[in-house]
Amino acid sequence: MPAQRIDGKAIAQSVKLEVRERVAAFTQRYGRAPELHVVLVGDDPASQVYVRNKEEAARWAGMGGRVIRMPADTAFESLRAQLEALNHDPKVDGILLQLPLPGHLDGAALTRLIDPDKDVDGLHPLNAGRLFANLPGLRPCTPSGCMALLEAIGCPTAGRRALVIGRSPLVGKAAALMLLNADATVTLAHSRSRDLPRLVGEAEIVVAAAGRPRLVRGEWLRPDAVVIDVGIHRKAGGGLEGDVDFESAQERASWITPVPGGVGPMTIAMLLRNTLDAAERRLV
Repeated sequence: MPAQRIDGKAIAQSVKLEVRERVAAFTQRYGRAPELHVVLVGDDPASQVYVRNKEEAARWAGMGGRVIRMPADTAFESLRAQLEALNHDPKVDGILLQLPLPGHLDGAALTRLIDPDKDVDGLHPLNAGRLFANLPGLRPCTPSGCMALLEAIGCPTAGRRALVIGRSPLVGKAAALMLLNADATVTLAHSRSRDLPRLVGEAEIVVAAAGRPRLVRGEWLRPDAVVIDVGIHRKAGGGLEGDVDFESAQERASWITPVPGGVGPMTIAMLLRNTLDAAERRLV
């Protein structure tokens, strides 16, 4: 029996509606809307699209804020000054530095300059430490979206064997920690891991975030596996595909996210939730 598809678009819309209702209540209580400010450096086409989508979603949810566009040759000190100004602005609740940055700028160093309590991307080392210690804090949006998808389909995590493929701080490491904090038994695989098919075959939950198209084959999966495909790649002939070979995987898995329409829509939904959470923590 083919796997059931996890409808990321519908689940993301549900999250955004919940945020929109909370934003209205926040605005009524405090006399202002939560504000998300996005800093975009350069004119990378993909980043332009991502930022426009975030801006539109924030406006739809009733949030304030703006996109601060800076030229590609912006100096480190100029960008530092901009981030510090946002840090000290009491009306700014969320700050997002759109990545990647032009090559002459150190993204990691600049991320560390953002106030951790306004770091709605959840990438500041202090927020990473909070995640490690399972303390309240802002979490990276994409792995948070993965966890929300599992919750939405009623997939239990406690005691389940979960495999995360990929160890980037943005997705893989964070997803592994979130699953561990949710009482899953977690294996973290990466490019140096041996016998990946065996690891996949043992997992009840597979989160594929390796950045390699169609890496995970359907025949590797156990029949009841829940598959969350974080990857997104352009096919040579057009269209998109993920890190999982969808056609073969859907014949084995119990649940699976499509690409597109799975994890992707959740990232912006969780960004909105992070922004609202940051505003509430600062004022409540």
